[in-house]
Amino acid sequence: MARKKNQNNDKTLTAKRRLVTHTNPKLPVAEQYRTIRSNIQFSNLESDVRSLVMTSSGPSEGKSTTAANLAIVYAQQDKKVLLVDADLRKPTVQYTFQLENHIGLTNVLTKQTTLGTAVQNSHITDLWILTSGPIPPNPAELLGSQAMEDLFEEMYSQFDIIVFDTPPVLPVADAHILANQCHGIVLVMKSGAVEKDAALKAKDILQSANGKLLGVVLNQKKQPDDGQYYYYGTKA
Repeated sequence: MARKKNQNNDKTLTAKRRLVTHTNPKLPVAEQYRTIRSNIQFSNLESDVRSLVMTSSGPSEGKSTTAANLAIVYAQQDKKVLLVDADLRKPTVQYTFQLENHIGLTNVLTKQTTLGTAVQNSHITDLWILTSGPIPPNPAELLGSQAMEDLFEEMYSQFDIIVFDTPPVLPVADAHILANQCHGIVLVMKSGAVEKDAALKAKDILQSANGKLLGVVLNQKKQPDDGQYYYYGTKA
């Protein structure tokens, strides 16, 4: 029992560290997320960026953590924000926010339930979560379906900002499929871990889908004080 309790405590502490914009909003790294938000907002002055694909070239680059914190800083602007776990292969958003994942995106897309029923309260003001739901055998087909197109319209009618946490670009086509349906794409790269060829290939794949690549977040870039910052740059 003690071991299980310790494991639960570890998960809680991990979630708190991930959600730094909520738990420690005055830290420099939290300010970097707000800078990313501002840069996105100014990236297109002609129209609002209301939907974002957050992805990476490969796994373990921090795109899920970046998606969660970016969703939080949008919510801190008193916007109604929906964070969607569109990684239907290895979903993690339910762990980050300590939610159930019995019902989610896959159930909505297969008409087993409604968006209103599937969306969960994150316990952070103005931020709601749509977890992945059960892992389907055909993730790419579901994300590219007419049901997904219809769901976009419904989400826009209920939320100001929709942030999609998607799988990495290079292994699977899921982010590529959503890229041209959203208003913008942010590519997350782990500093010192991504080869130039992989980064360029990820960029080319996203742009070939007619998606609008807004920029790149360089994740876990060490600074002299050993802090971790997140930089946002224009596309190369």
